[in-house]
Amino acid sequence: MNKKLRFNSATIHGGQEPDKAYGSVMPPIYQTSTYAQTTPGEHQGYEYSRTHNPTRSALERSIACLENAKYGLAFASGMAAMDAVLKLLQPGDEIISTDDLYGGSYRLLTKIFERYGLKIHFVNMEKLDNITQYLNHKTRLIWIETPTNPLMKVVDISAIAALGKAHDTIVAVDNTFASPYLQQPLNRGVDIVLHSATKYLAGHSDTVLGLLVLNDDELKHKLAFIQNSGGGVPGPMDCFLTLRGIKTLHLRMQRHCENGAAVAIYLQQHPKIEKVYWPGFIDHPNHEVAKAQMNAFGGMLSFVPKGWDIETSTNILEKLKVFTLAESLGGVESLVGHPASMTHASIPKAVREKNGIVDALIRLSVGIEDVLDLVEDLDQAIG
Repeated sequence: MNKKLRFNSATIHGGQEPDKAYGSVMPPIYQTSTYAQTTPGEHQGYEYSRTHNPTRSALERSIACLENAKYGLAFASGMAAMDAVLKLLQPGDEIISTDDLYGGSYRLLTKIFERYGLKIHFVNMEKLDNITQYLNHKTRLIWIETPTNPLMKVVDISAIAALGKAHDTIVAVDNTFASPYLQQPLNRGVDIVLHSATKYLAGHSDTVLGLLVLNDDELKHKLAFIQNSGGGVPGPMDCFLTLRGIKTLHLRMQRHCENGAAVAIYLQQHPKIEKVYWPGFIDHPNHEVAKAQMNAFGGMLSFVPKGWDIETSTNILEKLKVFTLAESLGGVESLVGHPASMTHASIPKAVREKNGIVDALIRLSVGIEDVLDLVEDLDQAIG
């Protein structure tokens, strides 16, 4: 389809066409490792499924369309996608990263890649000066999460992208929390966008997959080489499930945002809640930035009960019935997590607390259930 589609239509049709073999409307699951050749080196574009697979290609075209990009690359997980980006660098190169970020990303940076000679600076990116003080001729990558996990900080994507271009530095954005429904960082000048498609894109808590999207030809060539050589690719069933999920992304995200706002307001007004982290509040320190670069404020939020003590938080976590205590986020069902012992447990306690991730913090991934059921569940758990 050559026509430029609006986002809601692109989730369904973007980069897609009926299968050439039998006209299948949904891309088939090409569950094969290899492909027939008529003579050595002559085939129909596919020779081995680590390198390419038609179901994976359909997914890569889909995410490229949604992010307004030239290229999409699919990986076995979000961490495999991040691993590929970091392999663009050389020993001695430096990275400037968001300080409040997913614990798995922190672990990959500090426990794996620091051992190979990369130097990482973790900074609060809400102020550009915090970034510029670490920029030097060795800086090769600026790694952004926005909104951040789990404190929901929002950073100015356009400003940091301009900073990266001025210093010939790659700027990459983990767009998992927002999804392309809420923001499209390539349109704001960054070089690479990452998604843990396990979350909102697939949307049903039934697959694990990562995606990169980008426009630069040279970067795409390098990352595709790493993708094929390292082999951290998803199987066709995972690609199919993610494609199926993407087709309802716009519908699900609208409800995630509506429910997220209602839950955030309920918690903010509750006398037993001390603090709520959600960028939709006018008094959120980055509210104006969020309003400018996001289409809405999403379904993720965190909060701390009064007293800031772990016992109160644990009591709430144990009493919730509709919210499920589990890792991950972005599925149709509402999930609740305890960052200090779950998603961010790999970050040393002193570092966590310095960045504001206290033991009492609770993170919510607000699903698409009836919002009254969610509020009532929180109400009975908080007491």
